[in-house]
Amino acid sequence: MNWLALVFIGVIAFALSGPAGMLGSRSGNGWQWVSAGIAVGGGVCGLVAACAVLFGYPAETLSFAAAAPAMTVNLRIGPLSAFFLIPIFTIGSLSSVYGLGYWQQSRHPRTGRKLRLWYGVLIAGMAMLTLCQNSIDFLVAWEMMAISTFFLIVTEDQKPAARQAAWVYLVATHLGTLLLLALFAILRVISGSFLLRPLPPGQVGIGLQTVIFLLATVGFGLKAGIVPLHFWLPEAHANAPSHVSATLSGVALKMGIFGILRVLTLLPARPPAWGILLLSLGAASAFLGVLWAMAQHDLKRLLAYHSVENIGIILMGLGLALLGEAEHQPVWIILGMAGCLLHVWNHGLFKSLLFLSAGSVIHGAGTRDINCLGGLAKSMKITAAFFLLGSLAICGLPPLNGFVSELFIYLGLFHTMAKLPILSLTAAVLAMVGALAAACFTKAYGVVFLGTARRVSHRAHESGPTLWIPMGILAAACVLIGVAPGLVLTPLQHVTAAWSGQTLPALGSLVPAGMISILGAGLIAAIGLGVALQRYALRRSRIDSTWACGYIAPSSRMQYTASSLAQMLLTALGPLLRPRRDKLQISGLFAGPSQLHTQVSDPVLKDAVEPVWRRLRFMLAGGQGFQKGSIQNYIFYMLLILLALLAFTLPLTMLWKLLF
Repeated sequence: MNWLALVFIGVIAFALSGPAGMLGSRSGNGWQWVSAGIAVGGGVCGLVAACAVLFGYPAETLSFAAAAPAMTVNLRIGPLSAFFLIPIFTIGSLSSVYGLGYWQQSRHPRTGRKLRLWYGVLIAGMAMLTLCQNSIDFLVAWEMMAISTFFLIVTEDQKPAARQAAWVYLVATHLGTLLLLALFAILRVISGSFLLRPLPPGQVGIGLQTVIFLLATVGFGLKAGIVPLHFWLPEAHANAPSHVSATLSGVALKMGIFGILRVLTLLPARPPAWGILLLSLGAASAFLGVLWAMAQHDLKRLLAYHSVENIGIILMGLGLALLGEAEHQPVWIILGMAGCLLHVWNHGLFKSLLFLSAGSVIHGAGTRDINCLGGLAKSMKITAAFFLLGSLAICGLPPLNGFVSELFIYLGLFHTMAKLPILSLTAAVLAMVGALAAACFTKAYGVVFLGTARRVSHRAHESGPTLWIPMGILAAACVLIGVAPGLVLTPLQHVTAAWSGQTLPALGSLVPAGMISILGAGLIAAIGLGVALQRYALRRSRIDSTWACGYIAPSSRMQYTASSLAQMLLTALGPLLRPRRDKLQISGLFAGPSQLHTQVSDPVLKDAVEPVWRRLRFMLAGGQGFQKGSIQNYIFYMLLILLALLAFTLPLTMLWKLLF
């Protein structure tokens, strides 16, 4: 069977799902279901083909003429592209179903159809990106993904915050695109072709290869959200619709990782400095991402900063693999790359689950402000259970999938201690990140779902099946990988061997997959037994209100808020976070209500990007007069530019002869 053609059918199905949904009226939901059905059908086709290639079927290629003269479209599905196609089609399909209840056309007549249109283009663009073997095709797919993401972020264009987030994203992504244009131009000059083929050893010096690697790291790093290139990410993910946020965080960020991996396959030299750079960037992103998340009061912005953290963990695995290649240590390569790739899948699963759960909270309670929520576990039991499971997975706790991928990276770092003991500090950073993530989600889950209901929480209600069925599938996948990691060892081995191009040790001999399964199953059984015993004990005991230090009627005002629960950590880490604390206004014998409120701004955006942007606008303000003139002036400007281009492209002697 032609698996590439089946993937192409999935791409076309997603691209057509948006126009199909626009056939109906603005107030009806019927064609929205048709659109989702087309998307799910395309997703199933793509998943079948990707799984077939990932589990052993040979790679396939396809070339056909493009509309542009002398250009062809070159596509290929191999192990690496198949690996990334699985989260694209999985989360794309589940989010399409989720949108049926979360963003109903009848409730959003102005924005529903355009959201589905650009969502289909986004999934189709990402899928095409993984298949492209030609730099021109790659850039076209990259722009499809970039432009559609812009329109998805600005879905609620009546909100100033959404518009600002979308424009910041657009500027950032096109800065990255400019760097990618330079990267592909260099490759075109070296190879003489637009095809993305490995460079022959010895053809290019290490200096030029390092330039290509740095262009790829920064250009694709802007898309991935690597610190300090993450400044667009928190606001964009917070202001997009929740199922779009799940796709952007769970899948779109990984296209930056895919781009770095793809460029590395073209470069024959991989010196240790490259691995150390990625390992350092990964450690910084993971540590700072979780710190900034601790200080957030917006539920979706908190999750967005955890995307920065997990991209850092993925980079740590990739950096370890590059160091293994430089030091000729195949164990480092297989463990580092397996941890990197598996965390790509795992983060896509549990982060999408968390964003969809946050969307369910917004759908049921009407707000994403953590300080306005509380006690939702009573009225939104299903959502609370899924958010708890996602929280445990993202903290890297067994028996869930986040534990397995982080274990691979830990094992790889432990193997480096005999030769590079300094890398043990990286393992310590990873452990600290896990502890801070646990503290952060203790705050998030405790304030949002436990305790007594606050303000808007009184009217919260559970979401419908179209919301919790996709969440349930993602939750089941998190448990499955955590309890049975042996299922993913074969595809990880296949992809890593194809990427590195060398024979590697068997992953199963380095990872105790069987023991993880036994311990995971035992832990699930122990948790189930504990819950059953607790329920039995509660039935036989009298339930009364908690003693509240002498207060007769405890209220939600006595509960921790997001600020107060994180106050101790924010104070201890003040030099890194620089929190701004509102002064409490307490005066008189009978003081009125008051609340502690802290705020932490993104230092990269507020202290670096925005000042530069304001100065640039001020400098360019004087040039606005050139835009207000007669047609004769515009023709004169064009003539000046033409002469400048001639002076740049022609030798000065030839230009002198032409003029005189």
